[in-house]
Amino acid sequence: MATVEVPDVPEATVRALESQAAEYGLTLTEYLRGELELLVGRSPNAEAVARIARRGYSGGPTRDDIVEQIRRMRDAS
Repeated sequence: MATVEVPDVPEATVRALESQAAEYGLTLTEYLRGELELLVGRSPNAEAVARIARRGYSGGPTRDDIVEQIRRMRDAS
């Protein structure tokens, strides 16, 4: 397994991460390893946009429809 070092992390950030790790009963290393695995599993924005575009979704409310609905809601309250 590789080792990753991150230089110049502010102490406040390290303390916050250690606190979050402790909430889960994990060491900082265990916690960060899990967070990195979650990060790797996320789709990059460009990939997500392409996936949505492939769905061929069209329709839905227009910008004007949304603005009109917001105005109606404001007027009703």
